[in-house]
Amino acid sequence: MGTTILVVDDDVDSLKLISLMLQRQGHEVISADSGLRAIEKASAEQPDLIILDVMMPDMDGYQVCRQLRSESRTRDIPIIMFTAKTLIDDKVAGFEAGADDYLTKPTHPAELASRVKAVLARSIARKKESGGGEAQTTVIALLGTKGGLGTSTLAMNIGALLATRERTIVTDFRLGQGTLGLGLGQVKSTGLANLLSLPPNEITPQKVESELVGHKSGMQLLLSTSRPRENQINLSQDAAALILGHLRNLATNVIADLGSGLNRLSARLVREVDHVIVTVEPSRIALIMARGILQELKQIGLNPASISVVVIQRAPSSTQIPWQDAEQILDHEITAMISSNPDLAFEATEAAEPMVLYSPDSIMASQHVKLVEELIKRTRGELA
Repeated sequence: MGTTILVVDDDVDSLKLISLMLQRQGHEVISADSGLRAIEKASAEQPDLIILDVMMPDMDGYQVCRQLRSESRTRDIPIIMFTAKTLIDDKVAGFEAGADDYLTKPTHPAELASRVKAVLARSIARKKESGGGEAQTTVIALLGTKGGLGTSTLAMNIGALLATRERTIVTDFRLGQGTLGLGLGQVKSTGLANLLSLPPNEITPQKVESELVGHKSGMQLLLSTSRPRENQINLSQDAAALILGHLRNLATNVIADLGSGLNRLSARLVREVDHVIVTVEPSRIALIMARGILQELKQIGLNPASISVVVIQRAPSSTQIPWQDAEQILDHEITAMISSNPDLAFEATEAAEPMVLYSPDSIMASQHVKLVEELIKRTRGELA
């Protein structure tokens, strides 16, 4: 028997047509003609995939998608939004609501088959990686040696690559200095500040999830901004750790940008994560600073195997310290080197896209892909 697909559309003719195309591809089809019926059937039937129309009279597809993502029984069911709307903003709204893919009407049977096959393949891969049960969450924190190095950009690109495989949340714990949102076109998102302004007993998983914003890359984001007034928030380390704990239960991967240097907040949060990436540039002063951070992390009690060092090359290679000399200064192995590409960074920022997706064939993108593969190998091994 083929996979089971729930098709949701209030237009009877459209419902029949899509169902027929899917049945010819060998899938079992169940249907719903309203948002409420879709939620009920998704919870009761547990389909392998949902194809969801946007325009419906009781609840629109965005509302249905958000509701499905908020319920534990339906949270991980892949969803393809299906609508006559063709504007980019409509597609972005679909991804922000939690959709895995987006199709516009009318669609050719071959395109429908291709999208369904791709989304189902990603879903099956996720289930295999988690042994068919609940996915094991990996929380990775990024800690810069100093500001302006590119730590936030690295977090963004790692998150984008992981989001192509599994549900991924990227968060920016830099109140008043957040730049992740600026690079992804989310200038006004103040989700982290909103949460940290609440009493701890009001910081619930549902409240944390409500502050997430989506991105067309598939990432979900919990952001700080660069607004100076965020610096005035009375930051509770316990509240920040509570938020990170809730994020762990909402995704398969959580990437946390902790800013530069080891302060009281980052020293607390690194105890809550599975892996720490320390970023550094290959200059003598920066390497000495990074060595101090690495020593502190080990004194806190972190296993050296759970710490990766990523070198970000910002200057010409002729002025940089060689790899082996850098490792000797750090007294720690280097996991990866990432090349700096200012022109590509500018273009990607203007397009509000991570560089690895904006220019997937670039050298810089391949460096990130190798880094992510190494991180998966290390973190899944550590958690096994």
